Order: sequence, then structure tokens, then C-alpha cells
Amino acid sequence: MRLRVIGCSGSLPGPDSAASCYLVEAGDTTLVLDLGNGALGPLQRWARLDRIDGVLLSHLHADHCLDLCGYYVASRYAPRDDYPQVPVWGPAGTAARMARAYGLPEDPGMTQEFDFRTYPSAPFMVGEVRVSVTSVVHPVPAYAIRLEHGGSSLTYSGDTAATPALVDLAWEADLFVCGASCVDGEPNPPGLHLTGREAGEHAAAAGVSRLLLTHIPPWTDPAVPAAEARAVFDGPTEVAVAGAVTDL
Repeated sequence: MRLRVIGCSGSLPGPDSAASCYLVEAGDTTLVLDLGNGALGPLQRWARLDRIDGVLLSHLHADHCLDLCGYYVASRYAPRDDYPQVPVWGPAGTAARMARAYGLPEDPGMTQEFDFRTYPSAPFMVGEVRVSVTSVVHPVPAYAIRLEHGGSSLTYSGDTAATPALVDLAWEADLFVCGASCVDGEPNPPGLHLTGREAGEHAAAAGVSRLLLTHIPPWTDPAVPAAEARAVFDGPTEVAVAGAVTDL
């Protein structure tokens, strides 16, 4: 698998990055993890929108899903008549949420352009990639996502506060892409996000091989949550930057 960071800015686009979006290529399968605001533009540098096999949304906050609206425009109005209907997995109510975001009636909303599917309880396949999800702790229904292909695995935390479910899903993953939005000693509303230290603790508890910290907001120096994570996790730890590539 190859993971390319399309957007990694936490909670809103920053001066150097769109909000959350990750392109995963595995064999002949191309997936997008989240499609936050500002991400659709840079995504097109690396992937053709008519050749994406699936979009996996961790939850329905704007910084993780809103650029599906632009994708809808491309699908509906591009000058061709064979644009594929792209599968989109997300929490229950995703189709209605995206229709409202664009000001569409919920029926049909975007259902002609996208095949909306609610996450099942069991693992499922998207092309050549095995997908597993687990519910995590956030103010809205939210999921962490694990992808497996060819003996390699990555887990993406999405947005979550501390939870054993994330450790279970990330167990011995080759790459753990984990939010580190908050800093110890600063305000961190309960049930919202992880600190850098908590991200490192989850990585250590899960026995992952590598940790990639993400979802750091523009007002936070990324070196701070990185230092917190490295203090409790002794594996390789990096901070996500837009355009960066990790091969597994």
C-alpha cells in the first residue's frame, strides 16, 4: 500500500494544507480516507476522480467530508456520460447530511452520483483492500478505519478521544495515522480529540510499527505534540505534511 497525505490540517484548512484527506493506493485499488474542506483540489494532482474505487468517511464534520460537495459537481457536470457512481461509506445518515450540505432535497440528493453505504459491523472488501472499522469517541458518530492489503496494514484514527477500541483496531499495524490535535496542559474538551501524548500511548499499547501524527490545527506548533508522543512511544514517529508519501 501507498499512503499519500492530501490534507492533514486539524479542524480547518491551514496555510500549508487542506483539511483531512488521505489517498491510499493498493494494487489496482484507489481509496480516499476522508475528504475535508480544501482537499479536492490537491487530490486531483494524484488521482483521477473518475477512477476512485471508494471514499471512506470517518465522520461527518466539515473538515472530514465537505469536499464531497465538489466531487458531486465533478461527477454530475463533467462533460462525459459515463462517470461512475462512486461508493461512499460513512456513518448512518451520510447521504442526507451531504444533500443538506449542498442544499439539495434529500431525495435524490447525491445518490445518483454516489452509492452511499453505512459501515457494517464486519470487515468488508473494497477492491483488493480489506476494511475494518470501529466506533470511537467524538461528539458525533465517528469511526477509526483499518486497511489491509498484501500483508501490510494501516490504521487511521479519524477524530477521537482516548478509547481502548482504537488500540484494538490499530493492533500491530505497520502504520498508525493518528490525530494529535491537543497539547497536554492546554484546554482539551472531553470526548473530542487526543493529545500528542495520548496518541503515543495508543501507539505503544497497540504495538504499531510507525506513528504518523496528523490533524494538528494551524495554531499549534507540530513539534509540541510530536515531542509528547515520542516521550511515550519509542517507534519511528513523524508529523504528517501535505504531499508526503509512505510506502508499506
